Amino acid sequence: MRIGAVEIILIIVLALILFGGTKIAGLGKSLGKSIKEFRNEIRSDEPKTDTLAAAPPAAQVAAPDAASTAAVIPAVTVDTTEKKEGA
Repeated sequence: MRIGAVEIILIIVLALILFGGTKIAGLGKSLGKSIKEFRNEIRSDEPKTDTLAAAPPAAQVAAPDAASTAAVIPAVTVDTTEKKEGA
């Protein structure tokens, strides 16, 4: 089953009747702004250098030992005793 030109025109006419010309025009305008902003963000977020080529291979990265990670993670103590008000 293929959608032909007559079906597309019928869908457009029904959309105009249901939503009105001003809402469809506003929708088209906001969609255009969104696409333009999306394209600008994609262009600005491109990395300047190839980050994959600069990273060392996984085989050359040394795993940290237990002594070095223990110094990084601080011990946390929680006081669970109840305190009385006015004491």
